[in-house]
Amino acid sequence: MLTNQTTYRVIYGDTDNMGMAYHANYLRWFEMGRAELFRAAGLSYKEIEENGIFLPVSQAHLKYLAPARYDDVIVIEATVDGKIKAGVKFEYRIFSQEEKLDLATGYTIHAFVNGDGRVIRPPAFIKALIDKHFRNKPTLAGDD
Repeated sequence: MLTNQTTYRVIYGDTDNMGMAYHANYLRWFEMGRAELFRAAGLSYKEIEENGIFLPVSQAHLKYLAPARYDDVIVIEATVDGKIKAGVKFEYRIFSQEEKLDLATGYTIHAFVNGDGRVIRPPAFIKALIDKHFRNKPTLAGDD
């Protein structure tokens, strides 16, 4: 199963006045993780959109486990739940690079839409990519 890890250093602008990462940034980090996961699988988000396909978020779940702090290097681990057929479900784990401490887990579910905003079936080229790298594979633990 393809799992991708992206590292990121928490900048001052990511934090609140207590020096902890602001909660909404975890969803932004999820986005970074899924974009790099697709890139690692051989297809960028840009290429998907150039084909007239868009993947809006229809659901997001995030479980905070420990805070990320200013100047921490975090690892954003992302994969796809290959069991979903109508859309695509990305699963994430964020942990500290140095301590290997889990900071957050979660997932996002995305629909496939065309340029007119209409929901469509998964395009063949994306279905083939998911089948090749993610179908019938184990998923990340801890997202219950």
